[in-house]
Amino acid sequence: FNLNNTNTNLQRSLTRLSSGSRINSSYDDAGGLAVSMKLSAAMRRTEATQANVNKAISLRQTQEGGMKSAEKVLTRMSELAQLAADVTKSTNDTTLYQTEYDALVDQLTQMEDEQFNGVSLFVADEATLAVVVSQDGSQTVGITQSDFNGIVDDNTLSTADLTDIDAITSTISNLEAAIQDLAQIRAENGSQQVRLTFAGDMLAINWNNLEAANSRIMDVDVAQES
Repeated sequence: FNLNNTNTNLQRSLTRLSSGSRINSSYDDAGGLAVSMKLSAAMRRTEATQANVNKAISLRQTQEGGMKSAEKVLTRMSELAQLAADVTKSTNDTTLYQTEYDALVDQLTQMEDEQFNGVSLFVADEATLAVVVSQDGSQTVGITQSDFNGIVDDNTLSTADLTDIDAITSTISNLEAAIQDLAQIRAENGSQQVRLTFAGDMLAINWNNLEAANSRIMDVDVAQES
């Protein structure tokens, strides 16, 4: 009887040493196994949440790339308006400026259709997407889908007439306002990227602590077991 008990305990010790786990079945430590299961599930959810946060950061970075292009477009449009204000330009010259200007307005408007993995980067009316940043789903960070058409329409850029010397001053003023609106959107984008980055860092810290807590329950003390 004693020999059988000794052999059974020896097999359990060998199993712990070979697996590296102190708990290999509920018989070893029923309570510890239950706690470990919850910690392991929390770790997996934390990993998934961190992956989602990183994808949200990628979406914001893609939006930032689009807004950089929009900045170049608006800058060129303001340059064209200023060039058209030259009194030495003929009607044909200003008409050519108007043609390029209208093409740039169309390009700016088309940015509304840009997507990231099927999710619209920009929408007709500004909207907010909620990004879950905690493994229990209790915390979220909002990221904005900006309205590029609003920049064009609110500042009446699409109706600008560069062939009318008297209206060009107003057009330049509207372009300055549009550039300011875009700067505000980019600032919001940057602040949301920073917040998501910090949220990702906190998830990494939480995962490390969960892993350490689970390790204290599950991992075998090799020296003691030997």
